[in-house]
Amino acid sequence: MQTTPGGSRSSRERRFQLLQIVREQGEVEVAATTAMLDVSLETVRRDLRALESQGLIRRSYGRIFAVESGVFETSLAIRHTINPEEKARIATAMVTKIDEAQTIFIDEGFQTQLIAQRLPDDRRLTIVTASLPIATMVAARPNMQVIMLGGRVRGNTLGVVDIAAVDMLRRLNIDLAIVGANGVSTDRGMTTPDPAVAAVKEAAVLAAARRIFVGAHHKFGTTSFVTFAALTDFELIITGQELSASLANRFASVGANLLRV
Repeated sequence: MQTTPGGSRSSRERRFQLLQIVREQGEVEVAATTAMLDVSLETVRRDLRALESQGLIRRSYGRIFAVESGVFETSLAIRHTINPEEKARIATAMVTKIDEAQTIFIDEGFQTQLIAQRLPDDRRLTIVTASLPIATMVAARPNMQVIMLGGRVRGNTLGVVDIAAVDMLRRLNIDLAIVGANGVSTDRGMTTPDPAVAAVKEAAVLAAARRIFVGAHHKFGTTSFVTFAALTDFELIITGQELSASLANRFASVGANLLRV
């Protein structure tokens, strides 16, 4: 990537470029951005503080993550590269919580694809999903019946949305919904950038007798565009041990049942 000397750009231009880098790559090491922008580490830190104060990025363990909003959402391809080890642990933990559920809604996203890969082979399950990759992944398994929601397919995530999907969910009685989000906060609950996606997630939450949330630690403490559920709508919220104890305690104080794995 070509850069121009940091001094030739205004702070606004530099911060816009920094935000674009983070959004394009999904996550970036703080130290690596100095060479990308040709500026000092202190300048980068100042820019990051400004972007974080606007709710555009999130920093954790020396890395920068883009916060998704009404105008930006990370692609499915990029999600594969963000915290894969943590997401694998979350998926393994989630499968142990299925218990006696026979009909399971599995949300769209890379985290939920990892869960679908780990579903047991020794019992019959009906999987309801808005995700084309998940439907394709599990349909050939002999113990799985797959119900694919209808509607418009979003090219960014290959998830299905709009009224047909929502109407279908309203007619179903689901044992367990496994749901993700783009942002999780103590005051706004579970949020996502797209109102059409939020409607599908909300319908799945309402259709399910049990609900479990799954999401990597960088989703916590951030807010996206549309709220679709409250923290207390979920019997369990599973994230990684990378979530700080102080932030975990903050979520617990408002009634969230949090499991860090």
